[in-house]
Amino acid sequence: MPTHHLDIPALPVLVPLGVALMIFSAWFLRRRGLLTPGRLAVAWFAGWYAVAVIGATMLPMRLSWGPGTGDPDLYRILWVPIVDMRRRDFVLNTMMTLPLGAVLHMVFGVRAVRHVVGIGFLISFVIELSQLTLLLTLHGQRWADVHDVLSNTLGAWLGYLAFRWITRSGRWSRVVESCSFARSARGTPAVAR
Repeated sequence: MPTHHLDIPALPVLVPLGVALMIFSAWFLRRRGLLTPGRLAVAWFAGWYAVAVIGATMLPMRLSWGPGTGDPDLYRILWVPIVDMRRRDFVLNTMMTLPLGAVLHMVFGVRAVRHVVGIGFLISFVIELSQLTLLLTLHGQRWADVHDVLSNTLGAWLGYLAFRWITRSGRWSRVVESCSFARSARGTPAVAR
């Protein structure tokens, strides 16, 4: 039985995904009666941010299976905090999730710091678990790193703090709320509260 390889390139997947998210978000906002230039800009930013995170964490992807593939590259699994830390990756992963707090606030109405941090942790955990699974089963080429979970969670928290600090100003708070499109528990847009 031969060894099989599957190469999934980044751009042919990410660009159509980003365009599809742009079209969907415009349709969604229009259908809900929330379409304004500010909300559309926020939705497009959130969509392209998600695409960028997928690109940075999953693509391009090279998978292999079948006899002759050998053992998985276990050196790509970093379990021990601090000892195995790659400092540059830690900083980059922290920076990657800085916008998450603003996106969660403006798109989904998440306003509590514990929820932002929890969601940042869960997103990072799912990414690392996916990378680990692909590494162990299909010889994926990504690293499964405990530091990525820590740095992504830290980035979500720091980004949330920065976003809340910026929106303390009445002017910026009004701009943010006018561009937010998450609905409150009463079903009204956040700006109408």
